[in-house]
Amino acid sequence: AGSFQEAGVIQQAYNLNFPLHVVPASCAQCPGWSAFSVSSPAIVLETVKQAGAGPEAVVVRLYEAHGSTVTAWLQTSLPIQEAMLCDLLERPLEGGHLPLEKQGLRLSFTPFRVLSVLLLQSC
Repeated sequence: AGSFQEAGVIQQAYNLNFPLHVVPASCAQCPGWSAFSVSSPAIVLETVKQAGAGPEAVVVRLYEAHGSTVTAWLQTSLPIQEAMLCDLLERPLEGGHLPLEKQGLRLSFTPFRVLSVLLLQSC
């Protein structure tokens, strides 16, 4: 019942096409861990990859999937030193510096917009 957004169709499609794989932990006491999370169900974190800039750089690609205008927070447990919007070739965009806030990185999306974020980790 309801819209595809309310039904969670996009998440269910990802669950079907890219199921989680269980990896045994070295001990039963290991806590759960997630490198990234996004505050809005309308935003899909599509890609996390090492950037061409080197091993200390990561590119995260996200898109708005509900056809809405939304502001979302991208949180990470990685030790990020700097964050900036970049193009698909991983070149930083002019004026694309993103402030690191306690809640994470604040990202603004228009309908179906794709954003690439270049994250530089602390050494």
